[in-house]
Amino acid sequence: MRIRMPGTVARSLVAVSLAALGAAGFAGGANAAPAAPVAAHHGVKPITKGAVHVATTAGSRNTLTVRSNGTQGVVSPTPQVYLVFWGSQWSNDPAGVAPDLQNMFKGLYGSADTWGTILTQYCEGVASGTSNCGTSGTHITHPATSPLAGVWFDNAAAAPSSATTSQIAGEAANAAAHFGNTTQAPNLNAQYVVVSPTGTHPDNFPSSNFCAWHDKTSSSYGTLAYTNLPYVPDLGVDACTTLTDGRMLSGIESTETHEYAETVTDFWPSIGWNGRNGEIGDECENMDAFVPLSTGSFDLQGLWSNKANACVTKG
Repeated sequence: MRIRMPGTVARSLVAVSLAALGAAGFAGGANAAPAAPVAAHHGVKPITKGAVHVATTAGSRNTLTVRSNGTQGVVSPTPQVYLVFWGSQWSNDPAGVAPDLQNMFKGLYGSADTWGTILTQYCEGVASGTSNCGTSGTHITHPATSPLAGVWFDNAAAAPSSATTSQIAGEAANAAAHFGNTTQAPNLNAQYVVVSPTGTHPDNFPSSNFCAWHDKTSSSYGTLAYTNLPYVPDLGVDACTTLTDGRMLSGIESTETHEYAETVTDFWPSIGWNGRNGEIGDECENMDAFVPLSTGSFDLQGLWSNKANACVTKG
């Protein structure tokens, strides 16, 4: 499934990111500025470098509506995240991405997590075009325990230096088998986050000018939701976030919360929740906040709330 690039917000961000990355270069890559993003996948978060704040005007153009009356694959009612650290190269993790992502997801539940509650207003099993679920349909539930369902360091072989889309999707299917999710039923809530190691270029990262994207793939175990998450710290400090806190990990935290929320609300894209500017995270790429959870403080990207008619970082 394919989708357009995000709207004017994304185009503004891209213009700034090209200039910034052209000056900054890429650790392990060429110094030339990357090309414009390839509109190939869903929830494509374009690369930014430094504080980029673009005004988002609240109104009907931002409102998310559900694109299907289906009762499965529209949203993920009880989110389950599987982190897949792909390749033997994970013996080298200079920014500490692996422990950081695990700690972030271990904290995204319960009363300490006021960010995840934004998602509970969205549902499946209602008429296509619905913008307010009310008490109808099956709502996304706020996790009472950590949504981190499994972690796999797939280190039997090296991850490809420049993995193709089909190879990334294949690794998601390998993960489904590894975790025993071999029928469609458990994969109605499972999302596989395929994290590539430092120095690699999955789907031509960063030359295609994306921080990450999510999509779906057909497999022997049913339709799978998965994310292509490159080693964002390779871009340097303050990339893929609007914060300028000097942390190497802020960008990958912002990026993965963008993709996580979009997968939860548009599970098998694009039959879930979308607006004119894209999905729930595409709407709010100009907003980041350093949010305390029970496991530490993390850079969580803002999400569009129909209820608030605005980008928010708290439900």
